[in-house]
Amino acid sequence: MTKAENHILVIFGASGDLTMRKLIPAVFELSEQKLLPEKFAVLGVGRTALSDNSFRAKMKESVTAFSSHAKENKANLDNFIGKLHYTGINTSDIADYKLLKDKIEELAISLNIPCNIIYYLATPPSLYEIIPHHLYESGLNMPGCEKGWKRLIIEKPFGTDLETAKTLNRNLLKYFDESQIYRIDHYLGKETVQNVLVTRFSNGIFEPLWNRNYIHRVEITSAENIGVENRGGYYDHSGALRDMLQNHLLQLTALIAMEPPTVVSSTAIRNETMKVFQAFKPLSPDDVINNVIRGQYIASVIRGENVNGYREEKGVDPDSRTETFVAMKFFIDNWRWGGVPFYIRTGKRLPTRVTEVVIHFRQTPHHLFQSMKFLSSTQNQLVIRIQPDEGILLKFGMKVPGAGFEVQNVNMDFHYDSLKDIHLPSAYERLLLDCMQGDQTLYSRGDAVEAAWEFVQPVLDTWKNNPKAPLYGYPAGTWGPDKVVDALLGEAGILWRYPCKNLSNDGEFCEL
Repeated sequence: MTKAENHILVIFGASGDLTMRKLIPAVFELSEQKLLPEKFAVLGVGRTALSDNSFRAKMKESVTAFSSHAKENKANLDNFIGKLHYTGINTSDIADYKLLKDKIEELAISLNIPCNIIYYLATPPSLYEIIPHHLYESGLNMPGCEKGWKRLIIEKPFGTDLETAKTLNRNLLKYFDESQIYRIDHYLGKETVQNVLVTRFSNGIFEPLWNRNYIHRVEITSAENIGVENRGGYYDHSGALRDMLQNHLLQLTALIAMEPPTVVSSTAIRNETMKVFQAFKPLSPDDVINNVIRGQYIASVIRGENVNGYREEKGVDPDSRTETFVAMKFFIDNWRWGGVPFYIRTGKRLPTRVTEVVIHFRQTPHHLFQSMKFLSSTQNQLVIRIQPDEGILLKFGMKVPGAGFEVQNVNMDFHYDSLKDIHLPSAYERLLLDCMQGDQTLYSRGDAVEAAWEFVQPVLDTWKNNPKAPLYGYPAGTWGPDKVVDALLGEAGILWRYPCKNLSNDGEFCEL
């Protein structure tokens, strides 16, 4: 990693939870790694009336709570906090943007920082079109002050369906070029996700096998053990499909399935992931009924504690049909993956928190060792663990010592936490630094966002228009509506991988 150019980071929604828990701590960690430019400032923007000093005090508390290095380096923390500034405006009122422009120009002059600016929208999605429009009308979107680059970071959701995604992209492009827009997906900032590319394309032992001839199926799981907590009002209008599958998991699928890029550049890599989205086999209404499972958690007892069902959560409609679990089987229609099923599942109130990709290789063509009981246990697996206990595991068969040829699966694994002397950056650290350096590789492109929505739109339409589309209940703390989800695999003896069988009492510990 190299230092970025001198610039100002402007954060809209600066008094919100995302800024306090993730963004400012991540920027501090970049400072600790000496990756921030020499001349740098953060300008918080929000409706809350705060002075520079009160904003700094608030952020100091957050950094101390959420950064591992803050308590060790108090002098560095104080120096960093001095780079924070704040201005209060009504972000929906264009007249207030004159105050913002004056503040930016004041900082640029007093700190001798060129007008290189990142605008980060840590705001509700309802402001994703309003703020860029007002920046445009105020002359803050283009080289203003009057020189320097301008970049815009927006958080998901990028629309709520295909039509709203197209509208959002169309409107954003009125005010900023695509090269200026950074659609952030924090999943793609995780070190293990990025390592997918290195694992595949730098090792001669993997890439020759990465196709329909050697891979039986691909399985992607993203499980959470928490419920909707205090986000019931938001989640009831979103659901697992919109909240997780359409963005995080399809982007992860694209990295798993993409062709080798010609060079390591944002354009080349994003071109290849876009080709994957274009190759997704469209889902018919029958495909949605047969190959997409939706579930909703119901009340249960987890480790002796009574847990509410989804419909009893605060802010949730008592008759809600919003899914808290979704599993899907689909295909990628291209030469590499023709006929290979991809299975995705994600949900809340599952047994543990874990995200992983499992590559299931084909079984050997001749079964010499008949003592093995199940087809699934004879298949080699490559497990790429995204979180927690990040790492990679290869499962293969070995002879049990003694007479005969009894075989058991053994593991060859690597854990990132074994790299004791290397700082493992958080997703927001990596993605913020990439934006500072003008690297869009791990950010979503507008056409890819629309392609992902186009793929899932038939699911949304079928669930909306077909009252007979089933919604299965599953007890909180289980792996979803397991019987119908297992039936999705469609072959005798083929099972989902159920990670983390040896859970701690709180359900958080999950070995690779």
